[in-house]
Amino acid sequence: MGEVLIVYASRTGETKKIAELIGEGIRISGHGATLKNAVDIKNEDGLKGYDGYVFGSSTYHGEMITSMKQLLFIAERAGLENLPGGSFGAFGWSGEAPQRIFDTMANIFKMKMTGSPLMLKASWMEGGLVMAQDYGKAVAKLIGG
Repeated sequence: MGEVLIVYASRTGETKKIAELIGEGIRISGHGATLKNAVDIKNEDGLKGYDGYVFGSSTYHGEMITSMKQLLFIAERAGLENLPGGSFGAFGWSGEAPQRIFDTMANIFKMKMTGSPLMLKASWMEGGLVMAQDYGKAVAKLIGG
């Protein structure tokens, strides 16, 4: 059984709800999931000891939340190469944050990523609950679940 760290940055709480649903999908697959707010990770030691990583941020004015940008700088020094990963986020009208996080994880950190980022307007809209749980299951598959 592996343990996946899900780190989120949320303005209104919707990205946190999506993180929780992704965690459910990981747990359904037989693995553990730990959720943390990006503001609570102060250095790369806060990222060590996990078998996979999922980072998410809402998009606000076309950008990810500042605490997620700071987390990505920390994660660059955490040695995440070849580990499973995914990204996600809630958005209103654009949605750039999940793709930018995904690209950073894939191209800078050299992680084994799921097929694409998960982008939802809200966890409760348009099948969001199932999509988020399925995304967690996809991440779990990358660690053998």
